[in-house]
Amino acid sequence: MLRAVARAPWSLCRPSAGLFVRRHSSVRAPKRILADRVAVVTGSTAGIGLAIARRLAQDGAHVVISSRKQQNVDRAVAVLQGEGLSVTGTVCHVGKAEDRERLVATALEHWGGVDFLVCNAAVNPLVGSTLGASEQVWDKELGAYNISKTALLGLTRTLALELAPRDIRVNCLVPGLIETDFSKVLHKNKAFWNLFKENQKLQRIGQPEDCAGLVAFLCSPDASYITGESIAVAGFSPRL
Repeated sequence: MLRAVARAPWSLCRPSAGLFVRRHSSVRAPKRILADRVAVVTGSTAGIGLAIARRLAQDGAHVVISSRKQQNVDRAVAVLQGEGLSVTGTVCHVGKAEDRERLVATALEHWGGVDFLVCNAAVNPLVGSTLGASEQVWDKELGAYNISKTALLGLTRTLALELAPRDIRVNCLVPGLIETDFSKVLHKNKAFWNLFKENQKLQRIGQPEDCAGLVAFLCSPDASYITGESIAVAGFSPRL
């Protein structure tokens, strides 16, 4: 997932507020680490995108979610707002300029800017990994898709270099086999799953929440010196 920031002062992170000490040595709970930051998450009404939106909001961010279908946006906003989270949403097809403009305008209208941009355009680490023997299944089902996403590895490094002078960081989430509707063509394929388990160190399918924690960390002050990285959440060590 590529992330960038488009809000002055062009910084992804601020120093954390830390702990505030009351009189008599009592300690107030620390602020949520992303409190009052604004995150825009594309493709975020289901699966990994929704898990990321929820986690960022739980950590204190105001989140704008989006999807190509209004009913999906409405449903996701209702769910997250029902959990007491600061979320709004809009329809957005990222391939359309007018939709992208509306997405940013929504963040500006509600919260005055954008601190984090999380694009749901992840790289899958299975290509070129130890799962090479599954080539027939992979190429038949998702080969063209994965090739297009692999280009994001180079794009991440390029954008990180170009945007560094603006104090904008760019990193890439590389999810492995995560249990979503999109990936069921793989994890419901018995032959693929049997082969996958032979190479998998952790004997389970990943969950969307496994990805959300990493994105929250990359958006936090703790990751202020990390940029240009492609980090796998895959249950094994892929060769990227």
